[in-house]
Amino acid sequence: MNAKERREKIRDILIQSDKKVKGSDLADLFQVSRQIVVGDMALLKASGLPVISTPRGYYLEHNRKNHAERTFVCIHQKRQAVREMEIIVAHGGIIHNVSIEHEMYGIITAELEIENEEDIRLFVEKMKETHFTLLSSISGGIHSHLIEAENEDQLDEIEKALRYAGFLYEGK
Repeated sequence: MNAKERREKIRDILIQSDKKVKGSDLADLFQVSRQIVVGDMALLKASGLPVISTPRGYYLEHNRKNHAERTFVCIHQKRQAVREMEIIVAHGGIIHNVSIEHEMYGIITAELEIENEEDIRLFVEKMKETHFTLLSSISGGIHSHLIEAENEDQLDEIEKALRYAGFLYEGK
């Protein structure tokens, strides 16, 4: 199988899957390295396939649930990140991403796809393993999240809870 055929098969797998597809599983399936899969995903994105890349796998953007979405601008210290995520998921929110504004590069966005307590635990575990720091550490703690919930009322509750916890940035 050549590289083009492999990418076509990966595209078909993503189209047919109703859950995230792990890069390591694709690497095993096609007997290539994980880095080859990363390159394949980059080429698929460049060709127009709406691939979302997360720490727990790949999926297509149109496979997202069609619920209400809102962007929240937040600020907090590193040690408060877990509490922020817990508030959001406890109120039924899905944290799709985190974005910061960088003075040189403009908006930098990373996909998170945090839906529950287990996802938060895995995120924290990965941060500890890799010794990475939060993206918001570059921007003085100011960052935004695209949050999805079933409806606007749930998003209002998330906003209220984030405000109560002191995590909403409101031009202080």
